[in-house]
Amino acid sequence: MNPQIIAGIDIGTHSIKMVVAHLREEGGELEVLGFGEESSSGVRKGAIVRPEEVSERIISLRNRLENITGQRMEGVFVNVGGTHIFTITSHGIVAVSRADGHISQEDVDRVLQAAQAFSLPSNKEILHVVPQQFLVDGEGNLKDVVGMKGVRLEADVLAVCGFSPYVKNVTEAVLGADLAVDDITPGSLMASSAVLTPQQKELGCAVLDLGAGTTSIAVYEEGELIHTAVFPVGSENITNDIAIGLRTEPHIAERVKIEYGSCQSAAKGKKMEKIEIPDDDPLVFSRKILNHIIEARVKEIFQLVNKELKQIGKQGMLPGGIVLIGGGAKLPKIVDVARKDLKLTVKIGTARGIVSPQQDPAYLGVMGLLIDGANDWQPRKNAMFRIGWLSKIKRILRSFIP
Repeated sequence: MNPQIIAGIDIGTHSIKMVVAHLREEGGELEVLGFGEESSSGVRKGAIVRPEEVSERIISLRNRLENITGQRMEGVFVNVGGTHIFTITSHGIVAVSRADGHISQEDVDRVLQAAQAFSLPSNKEILHVVPQQFLVDGEGNLKDVVGMKGVRLEADVLAVCGFSPYVKNVTEAVLGADLAVDDITPGSLMASSAVLTPQQKELGCAVLDLGAGTTSIAVYEEGELIHTAVFPVGSENITNDIAIGLRTEPHIAERVKIEYGSCQSAAKGKKMEKIEIPDDDPLVFSRKILNHIIEARVKEIFQLVNKELKQIGKQGMLPGGIVLIGGGAKLPKIVDVARKDLKLTVKIGTARGIVSPQQDPAYLGVMGLLIDGANDWQPRKNAMFRIGWLSKIKRILRSFIP
């Protein structure tokens, strides 16, 4: 595999997406060479439950993209999803080691390690660690402390954790497709590098990923992740609601949702329009009723988002607004409903830092994996990467232990 070729896989409830990109030497920009999608099998609510079935779909995708790009893939960046993802805040403290009191990179590494020394329930593990602030002799809100003088160094971190068997299933699925795991990223975090600007992260914003089986949110402020959550509802629930409401099969309900649906029901008093879809048993339904079904479920999702934001004191308090991604973000009028219900500026995400003919918001997650992957190849200047990378290597090695 060309060392300048990067591949990413987004394993979702409804589909598995794969993108192959080339890292340009000039400017370090990524250029997409090929992308593809396969329907999912063995995935429930974003979590892999049957790795062998996922491996088969990945093999099919890999073969197709290798034929398209002419590049052989050896490793991939991949996500881990599901409602088992959760966060824990932790605090670490160490004494500055140098006699002259100057804080070294080694001190920063030690305090971040100390902040991760907390107990987790059985079968839970740390997936990602984000330093939120450093404190030197009690003075807080510090980001870069190397070179400062002090006696005591402290760190507050946000640890993103998950259920170990599901994480192991991700590794098994990728290895089963004869690919190496370059890195595993929590699904709620994978898109931020592709859709958020540094200014948005500094002001305070959130990425809302409307997937098929789950909806996830990642909230940023002062340049750092401050919260993430996953809700057990997604656009697949909308399809199921339509199937029940219109008394039809799920595959027809999905087609109706995509071709005729909207997140806003028709205005009161407007004549109800009838639409007929030819099939073995033709379906006749009202567009107004269809939109009412969709709107009710979308509003429920946004209620869950508002409740989560309220718990962290950010409801209606994100100047950078909300960025929508995922397949559910393609529903007509969803931005209007989101603005009204969330009382924030809302827009559909677009890819940054990558040249791609594919602008579907459902692909923004895997685009983020590629951008993070490209950054991982560059020298890191902070301890967060080193600590996180070592823990990821240990996690991957543990997957080989029965």
